[in-house]
Amino acid sequence: MATFMGFANFAQPFNLSGQPGISVPAVWTDDGLPVGVQLVGRPFAETTLLQVARQLESALPWGDRRPPAFG
Repeated sequence: MATFMGFANFAQPFNLSGQPGISVPAVWTDDGLPVGVQLVGRPFAETTLLQVARQLESALPWGDRRPPAFG
């Protein structure tokens, strides 16, 4: 599996197939780090995918959350 900066790139198969994908935070670890969920849509279904991601963000707001500083 291809990596980017040492992390597995799980989006690669979808990028190659032309399917739109998005990753959004869903839950947080006890250490305050976000754990995301990857959503993938049908080709050319970006609007539907963004609508689902918006619903998820509304149910699990994360815009004001920040992971702790590394160092």
